[in-house]
Amino acid sequence: MARIHDIVVDCRHPASLARFWAQALDGYEVAPYDEAELERLRQAGIDDPEDDPSVLVEAGPGIRPRFFFTLVPESKVVKNRLHLDLAADDTEAEVRRLIGFGARVQAEREAWVTMEDPEGNEFCVMR
Repeated sequence: MARIHDIVVDCRHPASLARFWAQALDGYEVAPYDEAELERLRQAGIDDPEDDPSVLVEAGPGIRPRFFFTLVPESKVVKNRLHLDLAADDTEAEVRRLIGFGARVQAEREAWVTMEDPEGNEFCVMR
């Protein structure tokens, strides 16, 4: 049987979108860069982690799913075919918190609020 290992998000700027989702998701953070990872980037001609073409957001060892934010050349054009539904104890407070990180409200429904992350990827906060 298959199980989710990682969720990969195509994006225009992986570092900033990874920071957004690390702040948005409880217990997640951008994976730290150790010297081996920094050397791998330097070997690829990348001197600043801000320019990393694939940034990992994780909750901790062995906890899944992890999220990889991966650089792609094209912009998002149409609605996502897959999105995350987030649970929150206080939906209105969570929506305000996410707006503070750069999210936007797309629509308000009876059972959820549809939002967009800073690159326009849809997600919902359930009521």
